[in-house]
Amino acid sequence: MAKTAKKKALITGITGQDGSYLAELLLSKGYEVHGVIRRSSTFNTQRLEHLYVDFHQKDAKLLLHYGDLSDSSRLTTLLQTVAPDEVYNLAAQSHVRVSFDEPEHTGDTTGLGSIRLLEAIRLLGLDCRFYQASSSEMFGASPPPQNEETVFYPRSPYGAAKLYSHWVTKNYREGYGMFATSGILFNHESPRRGETFVTRKITRAAARIAAGVQDALYLGNLDAVRDWGYAPEYVEAMWRMLQADEPDDYVIATGTQYTVQDFLQFAFEHVGLDWQKYVKFDARYLRPTEVDALVGDASKAQKSLGWTPRVMTPELARIMVDADQKILEHEGQPWIDRAFDGVKKRMS
Repeated sequence: MAKTAKKKALITGITGQDGSYLAELLLSKGYEVHGVIRRSSTFNTQRLEHLYVDFHQKDAKLLLHYGDLSDSSRLTTLLQTVAPDEVYNLAAQSHVRVSFDEPEHTGDTTGLGSIRLLEAIRLLGLDCRFYQASSSEMFGASPPPQNEETVFYPRSPYGAAKLYSHWVTKNYREGYGMFATSGILFNHESPRRGETFVTRKITRAAARIAAGVQDALYLGNLDAVRDWGYAPEYVEAMWRMLQADEPDDYVIATGTQYTVQDFLQFAFEHVGLDWQKYVKFDARYLRPTEVDALVGDASKAQKSLGWTPRVMTPELARIMVDADQKILEHEGQPWIDRAFDGVKKRMS
């Protein structure tokens, strides 16, 4: 693997779970990190506040820029101005169930956003490395275990949009000789996961019910099988892909399988509760086309990148419940988990 020098990275989706952990990791490695954020009338950078240093300060290493994956001219301007060594495309409409309600928006951002970035890089002639956040949802109905050779069969507008981005990344790599790689990441969670995602809904509810501030939790399909890993470990895999000698595509997963019901049990048992007393069914959370089982085989990444998962689903659920309890203790005051040590020290 190539050695890490002082580099500049551009991250789309930097305010999300993966983007914030990736920014944290890259800062710890001495990078100058540039993030693309959407303009909002309210602050949407809570996951980055522990990393941010005012840009007026000479030693600021985290710089945020307004932009959107639907605006190709702005993306081109940012790429030309920043001239990054590495580009990580993590931005998307990332909620699978919502993609059925907003299929066009999902296609425009999750799908076409990648081609806007790739084409801008090509037209500018930038010598940079490109990472595309692909998804296990691209496998959809294909039976597990799924690896890089498994046939894609997406079962949602989100999965189909991700598949488009995956293939155009491969096309630009083969057609234009770009260092463009895709990480096919299976489900990866953390205390920074959005509150509408099922794992975080579960751990947040477990903490809140145990504290007496919530009565019930409404969920849909409890039988779906997933391979859940720990997000900070998965962003390290992203970085490793761009340090490799040659670009390629990699499945990132733990290789273990649990149902949503299993995750419920891990979370509620951690606070001494029986989940069956509190969970209620709501058909609105069902998808029109369900993905029954996603379980990844990351043998290629383990062999080629030296990447190995450490946190498995039972421990992950406990980590998330503990964090949600901390958030309750700090109600009204900002609190965030710290995944990578020494970031502040290296930034100063």
